[in-house]
Amino acid sequence: MTPTITVSDEVRALAPGFTCLAVEAHGLVNGPSDVRSSALLDDATRRLAERLDGRPPHEDPHLAAWRDTYTAFGAKPSRTRNSAEALAKRALSEAGLPRINLLVDLYNAISVAHLIPVGGEDTDRIEGAMRLVRSTGREPFPTVAGGEETIEHPEPGEVVWRDDEGVTCRRWNWRQGVRTRLTEESVNALFLLESLAPMSAGELEAAGTELAESLEKLSPGARITVRTPE
Repeated sequence: MTPTITVSDEVRALAPGFTCLAVEAHGLVNGPSDVRSSALLDDATRRLAERLDGRPPHEDPHLAAWRDTYTAFGAKPSRTRNSAEALAKRALSEAGLPRINLLVDLYNAISVAHLIPVGGEDTDRIEGAMRLVRSTGREPFPTVAGGEETIEHPEPGEVVWRDDEGVTCRRWNWRQGVRTRLTEESVNALFLLESLAPMSAGELEAAGTELAESLEKLSPGARITVRTPE
């Protein structure tokens, strides 16, 4: 089943230049990271270094816009970085990008190469519609802290992705929950690519196209669609 995806009026008022692209895939084959996914991550790191040309990631205009938006809803962008900035910093560090599994590696590579936040959700674990909203502060967020599963709650007014069961990603695209994350057993997935001005529609679409093409190479025969949420 394909979930409905909506962006609330409150979020659109907070960030008028926000655009989201959804890439849906059914019939995927996931598994442990391998030479294919590792090569994608290495290439993404090379492209990132060329794009930044010695600058720190937060000086990229698109990531600077995300920092401003995080500040607008009360988050501290230097402490809770958006997912694209956090990955970019990791890519340029001695540690390099982590290897998680084929699907996560793939969308992390797209995020780093295009400097755009990308999230991946297991469609079979999503309950009802996916909504980008400002939190009431009461929604449950299942996560892991200190090696133990626990339930957190976002701060009131925080921008979160949620479904009918609770929060799936806190602080817009900062930290994903464990319930809907992609595992090696995932076969159906929803990828959300998020942009702010000054990133153009063409740049967002190029990232979505590259993600779709990479998914097709990884899982020949998978059914893949790209659409803009409501």
